[in-house]
Amino acid sequence: MTALYDQIGDGYAGLRRPDPRIAARLAAALGPSASLLNIGAGTGNYEPQDRRVVAVEPSREMIRQRPQGAAPAVQAVAARLPFADGAFEAALAVLTVHHWPDPAAGLRELRRVTRGRIVILTFDPGARPWLTDYLPELAALDEAQMPALTDYVAALGSVRLEPLEIPHDCVDGFLYAYWRRPEAYFDPRLRSGSSSFRALGAPLAGLERLRSDLDSGSWDRRFAGLKGLDSYDAGYRLVIAG
Repeated sequence: MTALYDQIGDGYAGLRRPDPRIAARLAAALGPSASLLNIGAGTGNYEPQDRRVVAVEPSREMIRQRPQGAAPAVQAVAARLPFADGAFEAALAVLTVHHWPDPAAGLRELRRVTRGRIVILTFDPGARPWLTDYLPELAALDEAQMPALTDYVAALGSVRLEPLEIPHDCVDGFLYAYWRRPEAYFDPRLRSGSSSFRALGAPLAGLERLRSDLDSGSWDRRFAGLKGLDSYDAGYRLVIAG
């Protein structure tokens, strides 16, 4: 079985650490449940420690980086889950659905094996955080790979959508985590923690425009309101079903 993160997952565990505030939101959304399926589980970020968890991950590289003591991991894909109907009380999927080759089939499988709450952290492809002003390629990529929010309704039935604002000092290095730390986007190591930057490759002319605007003070003038914010709605959404 080959998977995207077999190629791009090197060093992932050091760059993508769970942020405790995001973890708390996910845990609250999941509610009480004794058994949990974490699908597209990666290295185990955001897996609750107070319940029985089974992880599903297609990438051997990600499974290799799971820490000692992490939940057992099954190498499988979302569209073909090796579990019985209703095997889990709840399910979690964090920033993963857009990587599934067949998201609709994966979501149907997720509903099949879960008898209770499903919580998915995703991104609204219609959102336009400030970084897309400099890198419109990111907006195009979001539109191409991110499922529309209506797709979750079609696959899961009735869902609740909640915005997930990102803390200004978020320790998880996903794409828009550095919204109040624009200088971070110049660091190729930090960019390597984002599959979107990996997909775009280099060079990125927009980063030079960003550097110029930071040097001139133009960025600070345009986005002065961000400086006083502790969190920011970049477009991340919790999809809660059941």
